[in-house]
Amino acid sequence: MISPSDNDWMRRSLRLAQRGLGAVEPNPMVGAVLVRDGRLIGEGWHERFGGPHAEIQALRSVQENPAGSTLYVILEPCCHFGKTPPCTDALIRAGIRTVYIGARDPFPKVDGGGINQLRAAGIEVWEDVAVDEASSLLAPYLKRVKTGYPWVIAKSASSLDGKIATSTGQSRWITGEKARCHVHEWRGRVDAVAVGIGTALADDPMLTARPSGPRVANRVVFDRTGKLPLTSTMVLTAREVPVVVVTSAESQEDWRNQLTGLGVEVWVLGHNNITEFLNEAGRRGWTRVLVEGGGSLLGAFLDKDAVDELHLYQAPILVGGAHSRSAFGGEGRPQIASAWRGRVVEELLLGDDRFVRVVRT
Repeated sequence: MISPSDNDWMRRSLRLAQRGLGAVEPNPMVGAVLVRDGRLIGEGWHERFGGPHAEIQALRSVQENPAGSTLYVILEPCCHFGKTPPCTDALIRAGIRTVYIGARDPFPKVDGGGINQLRAAGIEVWEDVAVDEASSLLAPYLKRVKTGYPWVIAKSASSLDGKIATSTGQSRWITGEKARCHVHEWRGRVDAVAVGIGTALADDPMLTARPSGPRVANRVVFDRTGKLPLTSTMVLTAREVPVVVVTSAESQEDWRNQLTGLGVEVWVLGHNNITEFLNEAGRRGWTRVLVEGGGSLLGAFLDKDAVDELHLYQAPILVGGAHSRSAFGGEGRPQIASAWRGRVVEELLLGDDRFVRVVRT
């Protein structure tokens, strides 16, 4: 039987898991708590890719014999050898009596095998504890494992009326310094930061995180026809921070070769380049891609139904104008019933600006 206190312990594991954001990918964020007679005796989380898993960290933190205790872990324990030995073996050796799990791990080498191994050893296993919250936290990992695609975050900094630039193209700066610092924090948590060629030409951005976060994101430019200058900031720093240019056969081969010679990775994709990009990104183990715009690229991802999460930064200003640039271009949705819908999971006030994080429902 799953009690309210079981859900509370699982939520503690969820909070621990979040500490691994940006440091553990392509592995999932996982937290674990060990309890005896309603008393916390150990806890841990997966801190870095290749390092000990949360269950092992929790066992190592215990100052007493863990035999007979209860484990709360947000994801099914692994049962295979990877960069670390199976967690199930360690739990069995430690004499854990009961294991509460938030969500099953769909990874083919686990996928119920961890649960079966624990039960075969006489350990009582309860599944789906705080499962909605666990699945929400694990959503980027679960999507990549199930579909092969990364989790796509669409980011937009706009006025109250949804404008990202004036009719003359001016966009610096719509939002204030605190909002921009928050963007940098997220850049340090994702596998890639993507912009379209329009943004690359207009702003010549660096697209790095300042200060650096737990991850060094790949900088991606979508440039179908080959307009990115060889003297652009990203190209000139490609040997320091990775740059990927997503282009097509419409671009000049000589331009592509020169980019490659400067350290840029060039992906020549077909007409359906958003889908092909996501497929290649997933193949490389990318878990999160932050699409920063501009409006044409954001609209292209929206039109392909490829947006999982929205990061909206809104400044308390009005721009107006029929020819001012909107956050999302593309074809758009023909009916309200088909509109992208989500739920607000976080709201922050960053100086005078408002940040809203929305996850697709």
